[in-house]
Amino acid sequence: MVLFSSPSCVWCTRAKNYFRQNGITFKTIDITQDAKAAKECEQHGCRGVPVVLVSGTQWICGFDQVKIEKALGKNG
Repeated sequence: MVLFSSPSCVWCTRAKNYFRQNGITFKTIDITQDAKAAKECEQHGCRGVPVVLVSGTQWICGFDQVKIEKALGKNG
């Protein structure tokens, strides 16, 4: 899982906390330091952060816990 974020993003912090609390391994990419990553997010329809990339194929714009859990197969 990849989390595209920025240092001042409150929702990015919430996403990180959620992943840590649920034992979800993730990599963080700071789009303020990586213009290529920022452009890639935009190309997938995401104009702001956080952006979550699940399994290298599913892009989720924003911290949408329900969509993330569904993508991870955790929808109970």
